[in-house]
Amino acid sequence: MAEFVHITGDRAARRIGRTGIAARSHGHDGGRGVYCMPVLPSFTLTHQWVRELRRWHSGVLVAVQLRLPDAEPVTFGRYHLPPQQVTAAQAVAMARAVADPRGYEVFVPRPVHATEIRRIRDVPQGIGWRYVPDAHGRRPCLCPACDTRGGYKADRLRRRTPYDDPPRPKAMLMAELRAASSAEEICDVLGELGRARRGGAEELAYLADHPDPDVRETLDSVLRVYRGREARRLRERLQLSDS
Repeated sequence: MAEFVHITGDRAARRIGRTGIAARSHGHDGGRGVYCMPVLPSFTLTHQWVRELRRWHSGVLVAVQLRLPDAEPVTFGRYHLPPQQVTAAQAVAMARAVADPRGYEVFVPRPVHATEIRRIRDVPQGIGWRYVPDAHGRRPCLCPACDTRGGYKADRLRRRTPYDDPPRPKAMLMAELRAASSAEEICDVLGELGRARRGGAEELAYLADHPDPDVRETLDSVLRVYRGREARRLRERLQLSDS
């Protein structure tokens, strides 16, 4: 059996322990699955993605250790290059053989079942690299894909070298949200709503009872940029429903 580590938010840890890891991430071929990293002799390299993922996830991150059959089909490669189709055992061997495994990742093109999860543990929040491996001393990229609002000195860098496109109008996003037919589409629109202060959190109240836990989790994260009593009430309601 091949062992891997998946990094996720601590709020999802309890649900993952019960139901497994949903296939929410997009692979290079457009399919859905789960990203993870082989367990390596180095603790730092095994959990190298923590610091980078903190730019995209609010709150505390945890490490989910999982075990897959050696013959399980996965892909392996560096994040910016087309991956190779290999087995889980081959992915572990290749990661251990790479001189510098920073930036490498494994993609499992399916959900991870609860029976395949070994344990969920706390992990240091400052471990690993940020932006790209060896980014220290290099000018940070300010494109929308790399820059995150609220990051370290992000506002000052953005004013110095403006790049961001303005957020789309709320009316347009709300129309897309009402027309969304799947949990994935709902989460994508919610993520764009969370790019700026939007107000009017009551318009999202109907999603608090959505049956998909990923929709509720995304909604809770997006409501952090909203202001007012209704936004606070909805977040409390979501936290009670997931407890």
